[in-house]
Amino acid sequence: MPKFYEGDLDGSFFRLAIIVSRFTEDITERLLEGALTKAKEAGVSDSSISVFYCPGAFEIPLVAEALASSYSYDAVICLGCVIRGETSHFDYVAGECARGIADVSRLYRVPVTLGVITAENRSQAEARAGGSKTNMGSDAMEAAIRMASLFEGF
Repeated sequence: MPKFYEGDLDGSFFRLAIIVSRFTEDITERLLEGALTKAKEAGVSDSSISVFYCPGAFEIPLVAEALASSYSYDAVICLGCVIRGETSHFDYVAGECARGIADVSRLYRVPVTLGVITAENRSQAEARAGGSKTNMGSDAMEAAIRMASLFEGF
């Protein structure tokens, strides 16, 4: 019989870093609220969470790299919001942010989760920040805790 491994939602032993983009702050603060609520539900103490603010989504990977490379945190949660405008700026920012986050996670073998909304318009973003769809901050926190737990197994 094979052995099966899966991370759980007991975050009581983890130190977590949350990066929050200031751009579209009304949305990203809702993502932060969702992440903090999920962390509390998982038993993470407030003293085990550090929150870092950066200007926009494009800057998130650099902050994530600094935090992951310090090995001071069991996981890094990245929260931001990029809404499509009239130019191709959206494509560059959203793509580089997601790629950078994935690269940091693989390079340092630290779970770095993507809680960055990429939306066509403000109503889509609001729906994914605790509105009618979900709260991507909560989802990213859950993924981070589960991945940190999984990584304890090997």
